Amino acid sequence: MQTNKKDHLGLTKAIEAAGGVRALARALKCDHTSILQWTKVPYRRLLDVERVTGVRREVLRPEIHR
Repeated sequence: MQTNKKDHLGLTKAIEAAGGVRALARALKCDHTSILQWTKVPYRRLLDVERVTGVRREVLRPEIHR
């Protein structure tokens, strides 16, 4: 799978908004190592990440929401 810098942008914004990887993991009730494995916010977690961070889904996954 090929990834690029844009794939990481939404995830980076979500992590920053949450206050770090561990804070995001706590808010999502998952292990921080799971988040570290993401290259972008998984579709199944999109609404949860949007809810806990305030980062809109269009920013988190722009390729889905055009």
